Amino acid sequence: MIDRHSPSRFRFGYEMRTADAAGVRDEARRAEAAGFDLFHSWDHVVDGWAPLAPLLSAAEATTRLRVCPLVINNDFHHPVHLAREIASMDHLTDGRVELGIGAGHSFTEYDQIGQQFDPPAVRKARLRESVEILRRLLDGEEVDFDGEHYRLRTAKILRSRQERLPILVGVAGQAALAHAARHADTIGLMGLGKTLPDGHQHEVRWGSERLDRTIAFIRDNTGSRSTPLELNALVQVVTVTDDRRAAAEELVTRSPSLNVEDALTTPFLALGTHDEIAAHLVDCRRRWGITNFSVRTIDDFEPVIERLRADGARAE
Repeated sequence: MIDRHSPSRFRFGYEMRTADAAGVRDEARRAEAAGFDLFHSWDHVVDGWAPLAPLLSAAEATTRLRVCPLVINNDFHHPVHLAREIASMDHLTDGRVELGIGAGHSFTEYDQIGQQFDPPAVRKARLRESVEILRRLLDGEEVDFDGEHYRLRTAKILRSRQERLPILVGVAGQAALAHAARHADTIGLMGLGKTLPDGHQHEVRWGSERLDRTIAFIRDNTGSRSTPLELNALVQVVTVTDDRRAAAEELVTRSPSLNVEDALTTPFLALGTHDEIAAHLVDCRRRWGITNFSVRTIDDFEPVIERLRADGARAE
């Protein structure tokens, strides 16, 4: 079980960028030394890594670093088979695995493999069923399940090593968020809109008031859950600069749906000096309760982690 005794404790994840095997292990060691808590892969049909094998290598190369795909495409993995892999990894890493999962969004990848790309409501409904199945299997239950998308009879797998293996669900939309608020350990906030023609890029929805409403909705739908709910933001851009506003203005020229004030406020961007970025993350925690931040750079972000961890009052 991860340390959740302090709901305000920051956790930081690094999404791997390397293309070679030695690089995976090196990046994992560097991320651990830099103070990161999590090491992430991704799940796309591209000329690159599959989502799970490199995480096992990263865990074996480190002693503390936890590993978590950000995120598995639910449509590409049956929940029973996925649960088997995750539980096995959890035992092999001495309980350092977390599972990130989403509904899938890249229609070009579905076309590549000849798989039907269902409407968002269908993909999200399938994800909801999968999350419930994964939770029960990883907790060691024998599962019977009669859903619209999955049907199981006395399915049972190796129980995860952790008492409760954390599941991050990356979703948007009210029905999906309401379900995640009750069943996920972490919600991966999307902040993304329409998928663009390349199948990977998105319009952004980074307005502060919009996020206020989203977080309020999540809080209103947590129900009677017994474990704390963590919120994650995948930071799309980290720009270390002495002119924070100029960096925001430059980003706005590339994204018509974004304005400067939202670029300076959103948790999905980290702009400014290391001190300013650290203060920005504290502001995001104060306003929205976001304490889990994932980035794609080690060197630019290590000083931010150092500042937050050195200032215990701010970090905790």
